[in-house]
Amino acid sequence: MLVKDFISMRREVYNWWKQAEKDLEGAAKNLKIEEYYITAFLSQQAAEKALKALYIHKKRKSPGSTHSLIFLANELNMPEEFMSGLRKLNPDFIITRYPDAAQGLPYELYDREIAEEKLEIASKVVEWVRKELKI
Repeated sequence: MLVKDFISMRREVYNWWKQAEKDLEGAAKNLKIEEYYITAFLSQQAAEKALKALYIHKKRKSPGSTHSLIFLANELNMPEEFMSGLRKLNPDFIITRYPDAAQGLPYELYDREIAEEKLEIASKVVEWVRKELKI
């Protein structure tokens, strides 16, 4: 991203966007070291933060404390082709972190195949947001 692209971007948008990129990077790194539940969590976080950056950019206000990828996508008129993936990614905000929410140990719920799918979904969301932000 070029410096001139950031000049016109609100600081809040920039912060959400940069953290989304870093979370996506972290998700990929954790896939390599076979920490699949962390890959899933960071994939969800990357998608959420990218969508929040776009929401703030477009609506000029905070989306509040929501963690719902579905809500954010609907508010942004995201293409329908993303919705199935977002539905798969959405619960990972909670079940990757809490045994009581996962009804077991979160790290046991994920394998390479699942983690790769989550990372692919998040990558597509981040790329769509990148195009929408024109960066």
